[in-house]
Amino acid sequence: MPSLGADMDAGTVTEWLVTPGDEVHRGDIVAVVETEKSTIDVEIFESGRIEEILVPVGTRVAVGTALARVTPLTAPAPAPGPGPGGTAVASAPAAVAATVAAHDRTPPAVAHHGTVLSPVLRRLAEKLGVEIAALEGSGPGGVVTRADVERAARPAPPPPPPAPAPAMAGPAAVSSPQGSRVPASPLARRVAADAGLDLVSLAPGSGPAGAVVEADVRRALEGHAPAPVPAEAPASPPARGAGEDGSSKQAAMRRAIGTLMARSKREIPHYYLSTTIDMERAAGWLAQANEERPLASRLVMPVLLLKATALAVAGVPEMNGFMVGETFEPSPAVHVGVAVSMRGGGVIAPAIHDVPGLSLDDLMAELHDLVNRARHGSLRSSEMSDPTITVTNLGDLGVESVFGVIYPPQVALVGFGRVQERPWAHEGMVGGRQVVTATLSADHRVSDGHRGGLFLSAVDKLLQRPEEL
Repeated sequence: MPSLGADMDAGTVTEWLVTPGDEVHRGDIVAVVETEKSTIDVEIFESGRIEEILVPVGTRVAVGTALARVTPLTAPAPAPGPGPGGTAVASAPAAVAATVAAHDRTPPAVAHHGTVLSPVLRRLAEKLGVEIAALEGSGPGGVVTRADVERAARPAPPPPPPAPAPAMAGPAAVSSPQGSRVPASPLARRVAADAGLDLVSLAPGSGPAGAVVEADVRRALEGHAPAPVPAEAPASPPARGAGEDGSSKQAAMRRAIGTLMARSKREIPHYYLSTTIDMERAAGWLAQANEERPLASRLVMPVLLLKATALAVAGVPEMNGFMVGETFEPSPAVHVGVAVSMRGGGVIAPAIHDVPGLSLDDLMAELHDLVNRARHGSLRSSEMSDPTITVTNLGDLGVESVFGVIYPPQVALVGFGRVQERPWAHEGMVGGRQVVTATLSADHRVSDGHRGGLFLSAVDKLLQRPEEL
């Protein structure tokens, strides 16, 4: 069970996307895990073959618990050992526990002549009713990625319903060894959960083996739901393990946030700084740049703020890294955590990776995708486990300044308020100019006000040259 943040000590496996015998590659999504704050797609960090699923669906286990056993593809065949009945026993490193997510950028799925070879993506495509051979991959060399499969599933018309297999007819279609779980794609469950729709009423679906797919959910929301299953069918558990209702899920999230923030304020000696930054040039450059872009690809001000923050830490590395015990470990990479407010309340801060190397257009696409997936419960485990500095922006709510609480084990949090016009002295003249209040919450064990001031000054200077971001 991966650690997806300092506020997580356990998680619940809500779905396995692989079965014993499947070949997997580092970066593949192999399971879905529910925490108190969100539902996360878990990546695997070893390439190999799934030998055994150790934690069944619906089981809550502590962080660090082995979820599955994987045999590396390059490992030699295990020799007979002292196993029961003389059976062969794989010795280390022939079998490794799949416990944590990759911290590197996830590589694209393996492809051959445009066809995805990863069994994880093939199974996802089958569940969503996507024809892999018809896809054009967006990865390097035309590689088909998970995003390509999910994107193709959204506008695709529903496939003709297959003849249901006898074993899947009636109540058996909604039962599973793990206890009355409706077969459904991850996307279908997320859409149904957001709409408050019970998947039991949609089973059997039009997907493979009667699985409910997104098209079934969309038809139900439009008033064309299939006939409900018989009354004697067992009730489905709440979607994504949300508990008895949304209020209990929300209460759990508030408890998790409260516990972590109390720990942060208790253990981290915060200090706070603020500065007001002249944004007139940045606002003018942004307006001009957007005039030349189609509406769908226009930039927003938070993209400039994120990029300036990521570049500023190069000169003040004390703001970017983690406290490990009583020792600060600076991070060579800059993964910016973006505070995202959830629709039902609460906040999470998944990371955009390697922000200094992204163009503004790429950063805009990453930001839009991250926020959308965060609010629909489809984040990756690596996005939750490795932010090196967090940015929170409440300007769209009219907030003028925000002094945040550091998210441990990080050592700094940057806040931005609303960009607004104020009286401002510029080159000896007073007039109205666009400005923003930038704040820094930092850990006094790692830095002090002088270094924090240098950091905010660097952010200011970078925003005066928006064309270079």
